[in-house]
Amino acid sequence: MTRDDYPVPIVDLPHPVRAVASIDRPPIESSTARLRRIVDGQYDAVWRTVRFLGLPDSAAEDVAQQVFCIAATRLAEIAPAAERSFLMSTAWRVASEYRRAAHRRPTTSEADVEELEAPLPSPEELLDQKRARTALHTILSAMSPDLRMVFVLFEIEELTLPEIARVIDVPLGTVTSRLRRAREACQSIVKRRSTVSNAKAQRGCK
Repeated sequence: MTRDDYPVPIVDLPHPVRAVASIDRPPIESSTARLRRIVDGQYDAVWRTVRFLGLPDSAAEDVAQQVFCIAATRLAEIAPAAERSFLMSTAWRVASEYRRAAHRRPTTSEADVEELEAPLPSPEELLDQKRARTALHTILSAMSPDLRMVFVLFEIEELTLPEIARVIDVPLGTVTSRLRRAREACQSIVKRRSTVSNAKAQRGCK
């Protein structure tokens, strides 16, 4: 009997080792790219926020840019999920500092006073975007800064109450209370100015 007469056992050979596919990971975002993404995505919201907090157009641009300059210097400290909260809280702080400085050097003109005292436009006129924006600024200017901030972030920027609490660093219950008071103030202001407008219209008809 030769060697070839022995049966060859069938042995399951191991499969060739396959390279383990690496887990797909998003590319690492550079600081420059991240800052550009934040500016492109959040600039309008920051500008609107500081504008609705009572800053004039001429100052809103400068303050918004200052907010992003601060974000650029602290970019490594900001968690990706907290970018918007950081921008809004910084906008609140910078806008508050601007208002305090402005109060120390008041520059209110007679035109500004007349705008604040003017009655709200009629519903038809509010369809015009510029008039609607002016009316909103008039309403917001009659609120205290604390109420205005919560109202703007919730009603305009559509942040949740917990997000607002983190932005302005107050308890959630305080945010809820301020929002309720801000809404009541808004309704009261609209009703009062509508009454004034109707009274003037009636006097004009006589």
